[in-house]
Amino acid sequence: MMKKSDELRTDAVVNLMQGEGEIKRTHLLEVEDFCGHGRLFAKHIIEPGNSIGFHKHEGEQEAYYILKGRALYSDNGNEISIKEGDFTLCRSGEGHSIKNIGNEDLEFIGLIMKA
Repeated sequence: MMKKSDELRTDAVVNLMQGEGEIKRTHLLEVEDFCGHGRLFAKHIIEPGNSIGFHKHEGEQEAYYILKGRALYSDNGNEISIKEGDFTLCRSGEGHSIKNIGNEDLEFIGLIMKA
């Protein structure tokens, strides 16, 4: 399979998980591409000051790989500053959030898969 950039589905979500502002996503895989083993593989763009609100994962886990920018990441309530090149993993039963605390767009790859 090969997808050209103009074939990838994009969307924008306002107040994702009760976060602040808008999150833009480019979906690299669709649900049917996971063969029942996941539901999201996308590049996310979060403008300065915007966020994905705190939420928990049950029966699945979510990973972020930071491509650009700076963020405040909540790892089960423990807030950590993260930047380009950092990786996070929220396992089943855990919770997390992410907020852009920099002056430029925050860009990261997010993957949600079954635990």
